[in-house]
Amino acid sequence: MADLSNSADPTATAELAETPPGRMSWSRLSEHPSLLIGGGIVILMILIAIFAPLLAPHDPYAQDITNRAVPPVWFEAGSWEHVLGTDQLGRDYLSRLIYGARVSLLIGFAAVSIASVIGTTLGLLGGYFGGRVDMVVTFLTTIRLSLPIILVALAVVAVFGGSITIVVVVLGLLKWDRFAVVVRATSSQVSRMEYVQSAKAAGASNFYILTREVLPNLTPQLIVIATIEIASAILMEAALSFLGLGVQPPTPSWGLMISEAKSYMFFSFWLISIPGIALATLVFAINLAGDGLRDLVSPDGRG
Repeated sequence: MADLSNSADPTATAELAETPPGRMSWSRLSEHPSLLIGGGIVILMILIAIFAPLLAPHDPYAQDITNRAVPPVWFEAGSWEHVLGTDQLGRDYLSRLIYGARVSLLIGFAAVSIASVIGTTLGLLGGYFGGRVDMVVTFLTTIRLSLPIILVALAVVAVFGGSITIVVVVLGLLKWDRFAVVVRATSSQVSRMEYVQSAKAAGASNFYILTREVLPNLTPQLIVIATIEIASAILMEAALSFLGLGVQPPTPSWGLMISEAKSYMFFSFWLISIPGIALATLVFAINLAGDGLRDLVSPDGRG
């Protein structure tokens, strides 16, 4: 009997060799439906936010008291002029929902960008150098973990006032601890690897080693943390706006829209349900995309 264990199908080998890289990438991408679904929703939300002036049928700030609390089009009293109805001040709800996506995404991505720079830098320094540097990083992280985020954010925003800039800065300065903890632990392990030691022996600078050898190996972890923190920042902004300490009216914000509609929840429930569903969908999609992207870029290539 012929030994089939070492044989190979020449045709299959040739087809594999001739497969275009783009097709192979798409084949690997198709193995992660969570990334396709979540990423598709996130990309759609981003496009809606970018092209909000073109997509919004009305001015989100224009008030028309004679048309206030108009129900969505699927209700009997609804109108196609206002597909999702109007709020208590007669403002078009679809337009405010579209512009609200811009506010939520801007705050989420900007705040996490600030937090990732702070946390990743501290984590890299602590994990790579160790010793006193690590003690300082650990001390700062412990102080940050001892502070309740929501209470500190409420206090700071109450003192300095609510605005998009203040919310972004406050959240960015309060959400770096998870980046620091994970990056510190991982970089401490990576810094002991042979290729890092070889780079040191070759005379490479610490900056080169940190940015070219250590940091690229932290990409999967950073992606997961970033997606979790973006979703968390969006929810926290909505909570602050709901309490009146975040984005201030008349700026469209999903949390502020829910807050403004709480007095009408028993009479016009769609005023709360529509931005609530949009907020939940965006947070779910970000987490779903992050989980799929983590699996895609992980070294073991798990599905």
